[in-house]
Amino acid sequence: MIDFFARVLPDPIEAWLKELGIKGSGAAWFAVILITLLFIAIYILVFILLLKGNKKIFHNIMEKRGGSVSYQFLEKVISLVIIVYFIVIPLGGDQVARSLLGSTAVIAAVVGLAANDVIKDMLAGLQISIYKPFDVGSRVQLEDGRTGVVEKLNLRHVVLRQIDTTRLIVPNAKASTMIITNYSYGDVPRSIEMKFPIGYGSDIEKAKNIIRETICSSPLTLNEDSFKEGDPNSRTVYFLDLSDSALLIGATIYYPYDIRSEVVKDEINTQVFNALKNAGIEIPYNYVNVVMKQS
Repeated sequence: MIDFFARVLPDPIEAWLKELGIKGSGAAWFAVILITLLFIAIYILVFILLLKGNKKIFHNIMEKRGGSVSYQFLEKVISLVIIVYFIVIPLGGDQVARSLLGSTAVIAAVVGLAANDVIKDMLAGLQISIYKPFDVGSRVQLEDGRTGVVEKLNLRHVVLRQIDTTRLIVPNAKASTMIITNYSYGDVPRSIEMKFPIGYGSDIEKAKNIIRETICSSPLTLNEDSFKEGDPNSRTVYFLDLSDSALLIGATIYYPYDIRSEVVKDEINTQVFNALKNAGIEIPYNYVNVVMKQS
């Protein structure tokens, strides 16, 4: 092998090596080392380019078609395959590759590892990416009451962005088995019940009309003003209760799934409060009278 490299060594390189005092077998060894380093450099470059290319391809797909947990999970799977092919198998040699495919002992070990958390999370991530109980951008609520927007799915966990912008990390295995409320499932509009107190001496019908018109005119709601006099089923605002210090008027607010409920509540409460105040309708509140007596 060394003699072969000595014979095929290009004349310019051989002359340059002679100037450096490297001749004969030394020059051949130098060529072997140089070619080996060049091969390793190309190998590493191809490995890096494949990883970056995989990421770039899926990034472009998600930009055109929208973010999806399926695309995110598939990207991580392909990255893992590239790492195994370029690093794990070459370091282990052909014997390891054959063992992984044919050895019953190794297969038994893999089956045993199925109970491992890492394997569980990967399999659960695959299920999530296929059946899509939620997707990127879905607003979900976990069993413990915490809510967030799905931001990312990888081989191990789901990342949720909470309302205060902190990230909640949920292992795929738990996300796959727990009961999750998905407020964005099927692009179905969401709804909330809101109550508005008015004073006991207020005109109830006038207050209901103001509240209904305010809700229906808001750009954040999906409510339509279809009220018809004499048709009780067309009502969307209701006199619900007599509390200790106020009459409670209630309404169901419908709004798009991609708008936060806090934003809708803020908008409706602000608009209704101002509308009732401008109409001269009392908005009661508790207060305390302090009577000072002189002894």
